[in-house]
This record gives sequence, structure tokens and C-alpha cells, in this order.
Amino acid sequence: MLPKLFQWLFVGGTFVALWIGLLLGYIDSDINDSTKDIILFLPVFVIVAFAMYSVVVIAYRVATFNDCLQDSIDLKQDIEDAKKDLKSKGFKFD
Repeated sequence: MLPKLFQWLFVGGTFVALWIGLLLGYIDSDINDSTKDIILFLPVFVIVAFAMYSVVVIAYRVATFNDCLQDSIDLKQDIEDAKKDLKSKGFKFD
């Protein structure tokens, strides 16, 4: 299993190689001028699509984020215990 970085680099490198091959004519194909215009701006379309996907994933994960009420209460209690311990050792809080 490859690390995620290598997977992304492999896919990105393959995409760039195919894009340059199509753009410069190294890959033999019967494409017209309007299709060449689409191929020219294909990296921009991919970046915009990836950005939209990222925003949707972040929004979904924020919307479904679990609240941990009990852990919050435990953390506040630990903080109070630590403050009491530090006060007993002479530390002063503002």
C-alpha cells in the first residue's frame, strides 16, 4: 500500500502527462479546435472541482461533528483540580 502522498503524485503525474500529450499532439487523436480549448483549460476545471469537493466535505464534517459533553465536563473538572493543586503550591492566577 502506497502512502497517500505517492498516490496523489502518481495520479497527478499521470494527469499532467496525458494533458501535455494531448495538448502538444504527442497522443494521436482526432480532436477538433473546440475540444482543444477544453483540454487547454482542463487543469483549471480540475482544480475548481477539487476545491468545490473540499468545501463540501469540510462543510459536511463540520455539520456532523459530534459534541462530547461528558468529555467537556471532565476536562473542566481536570482544569479546576489542576488550579487547586497549583494554588496549594503557591501559584497565583489572575
